[in-house]
Amino acid sequence: MTSPRVRIAVAGVGNCASALIQGIEYYRALNDLRSAGLINSEIAGITAGDIDVVAAFDVDIRKVGKPVNEAIFAAPNCAQRLVEDMPGESITVEMGPVLDGIAPHMAEQPDDRAFRQADAAPVDIAQSLKNSGAEVLVCYLPVGSDEAVKHYAQACLDAGVALVNCVPVFLASDAAWADKFRDAGLPIIGDDIKSQLGATIVHRVLTQLFNERGVDLQQTYQLNTGGNTDFMNMRAEDRLKSKRISKTQSVQSANDQPMTDDNIHIGPSDYVAWQKDNKVCFIRMQGQGFGQSPVELELRLSVEDSPNSAGSVIDAIRFAKAGLMQGWAGPLEEPSAYYMKSPARQIPDAEAFQLCKTLVDELAG
Repeated sequence: MTSPRVRIAVAGVGNCASALIQGIEYYRALNDLRSAGLINSEIAGITAGDIDVVAAFDVDIRKVGKPVNEAIFAAPNCAQRLVEDMPGESITVEMGPVLDGIAPHMAEQPDDRAFRQADAAPVDIAQSLKNSGAEVLVCYLPVGSDEAVKHYAQACLDAGVALVNCVPVFLASDAAWADKFRDAGLPIIGDDIKSQLGATIVHRVLTQLFNERGVDLQQTYQLNTGGNTDFMNMRAEDRLKSKRISKTQSVQSANDQPMTDDNIHIGPSDYVAWQKDNKVCFIRMQGQGFGQSPVELELRLSVEDSPNSAGSVIDAIRFAKAGLMQGWAGPLEEPSAYYMKSPARQIPDAEAFQLCKTLVDELAG
């Protein structure tokens, strides 16, 4: 029996897109997927290699007009190479709307660290999605691109395309936008991707552990450094607001009693150019156990940021396709809760994992 295929479009051909597109090719060539770094080897009969990129959008002069398999390695991208020899033929990256997609402070940075706007007219995104036959759009726009993300979301509604929203612009978790996708009969998974084994999921699990073991968590912080364009972009505090909200509420939701703002600090902390796509996270947790005795925990986590994101997105895409196949509409609750920081409904990770596992088993049947 032939596996279903998924035709995807990608908005933002940055490091995360590079890791995802390389990963699709990597798994397409891999015979045994059972222990290959995937959360699920199949979802609804769809493997990681059954995904086809049919449209891509960006605004950078080094990417627009180039084949996507070439653009994913263009500056300022710095994600690691997962596949040395990508196929030569691929679709061409089209010019998207800039809107608020490029932070002004990027102009002050060297070319190899920042975005450089192409001198081209933006295409009609909805029409391009229709022409390509895309079924799912993966939104990878920079943090703070509120207007641009909503432009792509509306294009999905106009073109009849499902959406995986990987950024902290609140769509699936916003009642009005959720209703728009529900009324259009389209699934949406969001908001703000939770990496496969990243800072947020580790912090959430540890917070839940404190609660389950009766330890009163009183203060905590999560500090992150990295050297990719995501960290460069977030040097502008006004673009960082939604990211802080998303990451903080994700950890807060795992705590029985929300902590006061003075006692919890979570969010990207600094840009370190030489780290490139390596993200280093420092977590500290302070609490009280039996007899109010002190408990302190410190953790350092180092990951390649973009492949870590792709490890979750590869599943979200396949759940979105399953939603189209099953006729599901609006926010998909189980995958949004498990794979996203800010879903419409927060569910404890262990429970969300079991719900997704059950869903995978049902789709396999």
